Amino acid sequence: MLRTPPQLFEDFESGLISREQLHAAMSFHAKGLIEEVVEAHENPLAAWWEGILARQMASRLSARHGERRVRQVLHALSEVPDFFPAQWLWNASHPDVPLFCFLRLRKEPIFRIVKIESQAGVVHVTVEYGPAARGEATRESFILRHRRTGGLEVADRGF
Repeated sequence: MLRTPPQLFEDFESGLISREQLHAAMSFHAKGLIEEVVEAHENPLAAWWEGILARQMASRLSARHGERRVRQVLHALSEVPDFFPAQWLWNASHPDVPLFCFLRLRKEPIFRIVKIESQAGVVHVTVEYGPAARGEATRESFILRHRRTGGLEVADRGF
């Protein structure tokens, strides 16, 4: 499982990895971003359509739950150690990155938020990720709770 940049920096600061290992892992992340930019450049219509769909979904989620809550949910999911989509969600709490950038509705591997329910201080989240073919994506549910220091954290997985 690919570690996210914040996890890599924690590993480096605690002495678990060397500076060279940190640079190699970060360059792997950079190469992935560059590949996505090249892909979007090569097929601008598909990239445009994906952007439109992601913007609509982000707008719907923000209208229903508030942008801050959606960002908190995404950030909490990014901290789950073996959660594959964490590699795209790790900077979801950063307000300068548009919310739609974290959603992948048709482009593989997909990442969709199926449902967010808040009740009695607990947030239930259901997401889909993986292959884009109908019925092949992994659907997973999480229970999030509020931290004393602010934000959300995953309390239970796969309820």
